[in-house]
Amino acid sequence: MGLVSKDDGWRMPDRLWERIEPLLPERPFHPLGCHNPRVPDRDAMDAILLVLRTGMQWNALNATGVCSSTSAHRRFQEWEQAGVFHEIWRQGLLEYDTVVGIDWAWLAADGAMTKAPLGGPKTGPNPTDRAKKGRNVRFSAREKGSRSGWRTTARTATTSRSSNRP
Repeated sequence: MGLVSKDDGWRMPDRLWERIEPLLPERPFHPLGCHNPRVPDRDAMDAILLVLRTGMQWNALNATGVCSSTSAHRRFQEWEQAGVFHEIWRQGLLEYDTVVGIDWAWLAADGAMTKAPLGGPKTGPNPTDRAKKGRNVRFSAREKGSRSGWRTTARTATTSRSSNRP
């Protein structure tokens, strides 16, 4: 028994499942038959929605008892590739537009632009840099010829006089 019970409020209602189930792709054929039973689609969708709603890690699903983390993540990737979540979003927007109405004249977008922590050489130059030339100041406590430890690596008109000092 996991941490999540049947009446916990995290599982999708039957009326929603009835609309999502037809959007799911056929189960893939397994060449050896079904030697290890596949997790039911509804359990996998409940687990995926639990992760998406709470922001919990995939591995934390193992403690909940809803579905194993590997099965849920595998199914998430499979359904994402098949466009299931895009279609759920599209149908939700269309229904909301029918029931409430979307004012398409006014829209807002939100985003964020940050450094990629593991981007490496694929990230390219910083767009705010604009390839400006300037002084590149470094600190080195062992730099010879510098009393303070500060040194410049690119001489400019203002630094050429001060960087020659012993």
